Amino acid sequence: MKSMTAFARTQITTDWGNFSWEIRSVNQRYLETYFKLPDNQRHLEMKIRDQLKQLLHRGKVEVSLKVYDNQSDQAFKVNQAVLQPLSQAVCEVQQTLMEATQVNPLEILNWPGVLGSDELDETVLEQRETDLFAGLQQTITALNEHRLREGAALKEIILQRCDAIDGYIDEAQQLLPEIIATQTEKLRQRIASLLEEFDEMRVHQEVAILAQKLDVHEELDRLRTHLTEVRHVMESKDAIGRRLDFLMQELNREANTLGSKSADSRTSQIGVELKVLIEQMREQVQNIE
Repeated sequence: MKSMTAFARTQITTDWGNFSWEIRSVNQRYLETYFKLPDNQRHLEMKIRDQLKQLLHRGKVEVSLKVYDNQSDQAFKVNQAVLQPLSQAVCEVQQTLMEATQVNPLEILNWPGVLGSDELDETVLEQRETDLFAGLQQTITALNEHRLREGAALKEIILQRCDAIDGYIDEAQQLLPEIIATQTEKLRQRIASLLEEFDEMRVHQEVAILAQKLDVHEELDRLRTHLTEVRHVMESKDAIGRRLDFLMQELNREANTLGSKSADSRTSQIGVELKVLIEQMREQVQNIE
C-alpha cells in the first residue's frame, strides 16, 4: 500500500558535470505530471512520463531537473534567431512606454533559447541522456520507497480504526437484547395505560413492529463485512485508493442507519463514535494511491 505524498532528491556526479533530480508527489485523483527541465532537455518529457508511469498510478507529481556542466572549454553562443525578435520587442516597449527601464543584458541571456552552446558529439549526447535517466530511475525508486513507508504507516492507522470499530460493533450487539427488552416493557406499560382492556395480541403485534424497527443486526453485519473487505483490499499490491474511498462511503452509510434506528443513548453514542472513526479513516484514505 502506497501513499501519494512523498519526496525524493538525487544528485549525481559524472565526467561531464553533475545534475540533480527532485520529485514531489501529493494526492490527486489521477496521475498528473509537471516538469521543470532545462530548455535543452525538454524533449525528454515524454520518456520521463513513461518512466514515471511504470511505478506511479495516481498523484500530482512534479519533476525538476538541474544540470551543471563543468566542461571548462565549453563555448557559449547567442542564438540570433531568438535574440533579434526579442530585442525588437524590447525596443518597441521602451518607445511606447517612456517610463520603461533599460533591460539588463544578463536578463536577456536568461531568456529561454537565447544562450546556447556548441553542439556536442552525438555519442556524448547519448551518454548524457543515459546518465540522466539512470539518475531519474534512482530518484523514482527512492520516491516509491518513501511512498511505501508512508503507506505502511497509513495502513497501521486504518487497521487501528478498524479494530476500534469492531469493538463498538461487539458492544452494540451485546446491548441489543437489553435495549429491545426495555423498550418492549415500556411499550407494554404504555398500551396498558391507554387501553381499558389489555389486549395481549395487540401487545405482541406492537412488539414485533418495534423489534423490527430496532433491529440493527443487518447493519452491524454489513459493517463487519465492509471492515473485512477493507483489510483484504489493503493487502493488494495494486492502486487501492479509490476502492477504499468507496468502502468508507459504505461504512458511513451503515453507521448513519445505525444512528437513525437507535432507541437508546448508548447505541446513539456508539453511532457517533463509529462516524468519527470512519471519518478519520476517510481522511487517511485520501492520501493512498
